[in-house]
Amino acid sequence: MVIDGINGIYSAVGADALVVREHDLRFYLTKFSSSFGILIADGKKAVFYTDARYLEAAAKCLESCGIEVREYPRGVKLCELLEGYKTLGMPLGRISAEDYLTLSGAGFEIVDSLPAFESAMSVKSGDELANIRLACEATDRAFTELLGEIKEGMTENQVAALLEYLMRKHGASGTSFDTICAFGANASVPHHETGATKLKFGDTILLDFGCKINGYCSDCTRTLLFGDDRKHEDFKDIYEKVLRAHFIVKEKFRSGMTGREGDALARDYLKGFGLDKYFTHSLGHSLGINIHEKPSLSPNSDEVFADGMVFSDEPGVYIAGKLGIRIEDTVTLQGGKVVSLTNTDKKLLIL
Repeated sequence: MVIDGINGIYSAVGADALVVREHDLRFYLTKFSSSFGILIADGKKAVFYTDARYLEAAAKCLESCGIEVREYPRGVKLCELLEGYKTLGMPLGRISAEDYLTLSGAGFEIVDSLPAFESAMSVKSGDELANIRLACEATDRAFTELLGEIKEGMTENQVAALLEYLMRKHGASGTSFDTICAFGANASVPHHETGATKLKFGDTILLDFGCKINGYCSDCTRTLLFGDDRKHEDFKDIYEKVLRAHFIVKEKFRSGMTGREGDALARDYLKGFGLDKYFTHSLGHSLGINIHEKPSLSPNSDEVFADGMVFSDEPGVYIAGKLGIRIEDTVTLQGGKVVSLTNTDKKLLIL
């Protein structure tokens, strides 16, 4: 139940009251989305304050879950709502210095709630995983439909917009992040800013995209070739190596391994071909409500992965001014092994 999840975080933090204002953390606890809201829980009751824009919807969604819904009183400062408490559970890495100083100056002690949230959010429930699967399915279907619509002369912006439309067509409420579409050498910048470059015969295309359904994200990257001008033999060779690195992770990563060990599976394989120096980002990141969550798969991560975690497997090679190749799936761990949630073909497609 929703109230059980709230009380679980409250107990883990150990403060007199849990105070949650951040949108993603509020949504995690309540499954109610609003641009403004404050959840205050003290183990005996949970109260959700919001304004008139959301009051009716919040009451309909939350009161049956044991959460009292109140309109935030105008002119009242947060510290006034918290009278009677001494310690407040709040995410220290997410609150402003001004808020910290104001609350501390009012006599409250702030206890960091972020570790409790990060730990709880790292392992997905059955409902959370089901929503991520829906987002991944919409992502797959949109990409498959897009392939037949890409034409010479289209801009990166046009292809990205069409892909976003198709994800919405298949149930998405929006994107997980700004869609990346990169033609040709533009793909050598891992987070290229999608723009007005026009597609021409022989270009490579890198698409990094994802959508949200019921508040949960998908993430996928595909790299393909728009026509074969017989000038991409190096590209094809590197593509196969990146693809093999991607599959090595799926074959060998297991529950109980660290993010560092997962990253090394792909990085060490690419190192055998001198390509590791062009693999300029980490292997992957966890995702759920947010597109980037913890734990991560990186050379610096000693975090241990477990069943129920959802993350990306996205090795890449980027040679400045020449090419960029990334192959990414959203995956999870089940029964100790990697299971892919995005499943469109990863063999090199030539349109």
